[in-house]
Amino acid sequence: MKPIVSIIMGSTSDLPVMEKAAKFFDEMEVPFEINALSAHRTPERVEAFAKVAAERGIKVIIAAAGMAAHLPGVIASMTHIPVIGVPIDASLDGMDALLAIVQMPPGIPVATVGINGSLNAAILALQMVATGDEHLQTKLKAYKESLKSKIEKANEELSKIEYKYKTN
Repeated sequence: MKPIVSIIMGSTSDLPVMEKAAKFFDEMEVPFEINALSAHRTPERVEAFAKVAAERGIKVIIAAAGMAAHLPGVIASMTHIPVIGVPIDASLDGMDALLAIVQMPPGIPVATVGINGSLNAAILALQMVATGDEHLQTKLKAYKESLKSKIEKANEELSKIEYKYKTN
């Protein structure tokens, strides 16, 4: 089994946030890899990873980073594969990471999700990969339908709660 998505984080302290992406790929039966690479502490390893990712069959890279948050942009500068950045709330409520990731110079785009938004990053990555895969599109459609079901069930449960002035 070869990975088609790569989850990269600046350090393993980001794992509690990035687990949501990993669990989503597991649920969708999408082969992925997960590694810690640092733009500042292991720049040579980041470069080596980014330059051969496409050759290895990686179709989308999800890169998470907090604070200075250079990892997604550095990876994007070295590959033509789409990169999705996940800002991590490591300081300043994650705003520093969000701005560092989203404010890329022209020609080096990084799709960026919300702070700690690894699940949305995984869904977006799968939407990218699924454009040429009917089986994955079917799985995505089913997942999105399940989201609707959750809201319908929540409304059923809310209808059972009684308050003196509640009208529904």
